[in-house]
Amino acid sequence: MNPPWPGTRGTTLAPPGRQRPGGAPTAQLRQNPPAAPPAQDERRGSPEVCGSVGRTPITWPDGTARRCPHPAALADLSGLTDPAPARPSPVSEGDAKMSGMPEMPEVEGLVEFLRGRVMGLRVAKATVSAINALKTYDPPLTDLLGAQVRGVERHGKFVDLATDGGIHLIFHLAKAGWLRWYDALPTTLIKPGKTPIALRVGFDDGSGFDLTEAGTKKSLAVYAVTDPAEVPGIARLGPDPLDDDFGRAEFGALLAGRRTQIKGVLRDQSIIAGVGNAYSDEILHAAKMSPYALAAKLTDDEIDQLFAALTTTLTEAVAAARGKPPADLKDAKRRGMRVHGRRGEACPVCGDEVRSVFFADNSLEYCPTCQTGGKLLADRRLSRLLK
Repeated sequence: MNPPWPGTRGTTLAPPGRQRPGGAPTAQLRQNPPAAPPAQDERRGSPEVCGSVGRTPITWPDGTARRCPHPAALADLSGLTDPAPARPSPVSEGDAKMSGMPEMPEVEGLVEFLRGRVMGLRVAKATVSAINALKTYDPPLTDLLGAQVRGVERHGKFVDLATDGGIHLIFHLAKAGWLRWYDALPTTLIKPGKTPIALRVGFDDGSGFDLTEAGTKKSLAVYAVTDPAEVPGIARLGPDPLDDDFGRAEFGALLAGRRTQIKGVLRDQSIIAGVGNAYSDEILHAAKMSPYALAAKLTDDEIDQLFAALTTTLTEAVAAARGKPPADLKDAKRRGMRVHGRRGEACPVCGDEVRSVFFADNSLEYCPTCQTGGKLLADRRLSRLLK
């Protein structure tokens, strides 16, 4: 009997090129391709890296040393151990892990910037190069041509350019989108599929902007509507936490009866508009509250503390973003983060190590001493490996 091929979990297969009864080559029958050998790591031999499966122990986040259960697990361990940080990619490493999706402060900064640049100008160009980004077809984007910009507003994380023709150009930058401003808009031809540019808008003074989106997962959204409420994401927005009529009583009413982790409540746009993964980490750190705390079980004093942290954190972040051009807003956000995106660094309040909990497409950061009484929160990827 032939030995099992690597990566097939014991399934016996014939060598490549030989045929089984039925005539199909083995390569076409195999469901799981052979597992590639682990890449040579320049840190091999250090206690953080599994030098050979089942022999060299791994230092896990809780400080214990255990052996790697399977070579496939090596790919998951880079985020759970404490090795030297990976070399960032030139496009997305900083944006996706530190700044992530633009949230209320950065979007407010964009709105104020655009308000000072495009008010009174007329739209001379509106070109979509990523057709999947345009979510509406009536009215057509061409109806914006010649329209004068009369207002620039923010709805949660949405930017709204209102025109005198009654059409609103609205966009949401999603996780990897951004706005690139030009005092003199480039005249080069945009080739669909060959550029990160999703939308180009030009004005009658020669200025304009591109909406760009990095990566392969495209979520940036553009709408042309006659009423902002026609955009589904705007229609279901909760209250803006910096509105004058949003106070401690309104905040407490939103939390009452919600048996949901407070981290999820803060991020839910239908409950509170504009807060995302990064600023929810910062708010909870300022409030000295575990991200796993249940909203319905918070005491009055804890709600007071959380509301103060919510308003103070966002107000300070908006002030830091004010007056900055789009190119500087992400760096300003990174500099203002105390725990988000700072895994392995020292907490600026107590000096403890900032920890992470990883999920399918993001992570949260927290300080054990400040927020959880020194307890390390369970990491789902780690738990899965240890089963």
